[in-house]
Amino acid sequence: MAERLAGQVAIIAGAGQTPGATLGNGRAMALLFAREGARVLCVDRIAERAEETVVLVREAGGDAVAIQADISRTGDAEALVADALRTFDRIDILVNNVGIGGGGAAHQIDEATFDRTLKINLKGSWLVTRAALAPMRAERRGAIVNISSLAAAAGGFQLAYEVSKAAVNRLTTSVAQSQARYGIRCNAVQPGLIDTPMAVSGIAAASGRPEAEVRAERDARVPLNGRMGTAWDTAYAALFLASDEARFISGAILPVDGAMGVRIG
Repeated sequence: MAERLAGQVAIIAGAGQTPGATLGNGRAMALLFAREGARVLCVDRIAERAEETVVLVREAGGDAVAIQADISRTGDAEALVADALRTFDRIDILVNNVGIGGGGAAHQIDEATFDRTLKINLKGSWLVTRAALAPMRAERRGAIVNISSLAAAAGGFQLAYEVSKAAVNRLTTSVAQSQARYGIRCNAVQPGLIDTPMAVSGIAAASGRPEAEVRAERDARVPLNGRMGTAWDTAYAALFLASDEARFISGAILPVDGAMGVRIG
């Protein structure tokens, strides 16, 4: 199964990660895609985090470059696509992995937080997608993978995050339908509870609880083996959807949640 992305160019928006003991989704995807033969453009709002990912990719024998960009800004979204074209001459794959959480329930969240969450999680994905579609349409091929969340269908205490991810799912299906005639596929990975620094370390810091306690609580909520997934689970799902193995799949929302979504309904 090696070299499933041989010769292809992949943009991974959100390829850095917050500090922590475990691996983040974006970094795992960058490492895996490079291992499978892709040349990877690692995008992150914080340049040092993207550069750290590039170092790891190159140490593993892969090909990657870093770019700093705030994908919620139109100019940055367009510039990163232009940089990819200048560096690699083409774009075959786009992964929209940028997202923030938190904010509280409907009676708690403030307007500024709501607007910022939607701007980053939804508008940012659309801006990069819009920029990437022009070269993909010209080549009449391309694969877009959005990273959604089980929160799109469940929850009640992170209103803006939940709404943004539900909208990302609809963005996915809309792009899949409108771009199919150009040979462009668009799908989403919908993770459940994943053991990433942003999730576990972030919740621990926000709640003042030990990471071990947060991790154990989250593990207990997962039906499959009573254990959260890892960033590799997200990455392998994204790899499948980005690869030619999924060449007849578009508009799919792929659950990666250890059966949590089934239990929720």
